[in-house]
Amino acid sequence: MNIKVAIFASGSGSNAENIVSYFNDKEWISIPFIISNKAEAFVHQRAKAMEIKSFSFCKKEDFENGCVLKFLKERNIDFIVLAGFLLKIPENLIDAFPNKIINIHPALLPKYGGKGMYGDRVHQAAIDAGEMETGISIHLVNEQYDQGRILFQASCPIDKQDAVLDVAKKVHELEYKYFPKVLEEYFKNGVTNKSTC
Repeated sequence: MNIKVAIFASGSGSNAENIVSYFNDKEWISIPFIISNKAEAFVHQRAKAMEIKSFSFCKKEDFENGCVLKFLKERNIDFIVLAGFLLKIPENLIDAFPNKIINIHPALLPKYGGKGMYGDRVHQAAIDAGEMETGISIHLVNEQYDQGRILFQASCPIDKQDAVLDVAKKVHELEYKYFPKVLEEYFKNGVTNKSTC
């Protein structure tokens, strides 16, 4: 078994780095490159440090007109992992990779998902709503933002004194702990046990 995975990221790339590190010594999987929609994203620096190629497309049209799909197909990519990638995935990619595009969202979906809900915006919304817990949702990607089948969820408390940065730290810890493990199980078996820890 030799599975090829492409990671998509828009920002600093900490989740991308964590995933690459996790799979680094597993011979059955390879992550040949990271793709970003931002040439200035720090994920490129992380990729360079890990000696992984990284590419960027700066025009949304390149994402939607089949250029990215052609790039992936030419390199025999099996799965796409979204690690802090903010653009909506176009139908051509969803059709070409059915149930093979996995995203992580920093909340317990279906709460606080949808267009424009990412990063600190999600944490602030949870705090403003008086939520006592939040967490992560790892899910498949479909045509709608954050509405694909949930593979796994894990939760953490929101304390009364928590600010956005406090919640973000707790959520990041869940992301780093669980995202690679859930990916591994899904790559191997195609299923995971949906659970809240």
